[in-house]
Amino acid sequence: MEERIRLLMEEEKLTASKFADAIGVQRSSISHILSGRNKPSLELINKILDQYSDVNTDWLLLGKGPMKQTKESVAGKTAPHYSFQGNPTGRSPVKIVILYDDQSFEEFYPQK
Repeated sequence: MEERIRLLMEEEKLTASKFADAIGVQRSSISHILSGRNKPSLELINKILDQYSDVNTDWLLLGKGPMKQTKESVAGKTAPHYSFQGNPTGRSPVKIVILYDDQSFEEFYPQK
């Protein structure tokens, strides 16, 4: 995620200090993330997504898809449907986390 934060900063043409100010966190928080000392917190991720609403959540969290969403894709966005029956990877999910815009989240654990 560190590299994706760097890419977002480059896209927005912001230094680490200006980026920290823009999302409302201490400058040292961004410095520590970019140096690899700390991992981004859920609160910091939410602040990035609140400030940059066109940033694709899947891209920021998982590195999937484009960095930015179009206005049309944001407006017509529906929750994805996940099915794990016949999972070709053979892997089983252990936890699903849903992040909400009020900075809360829910965790779901599949039945065994």
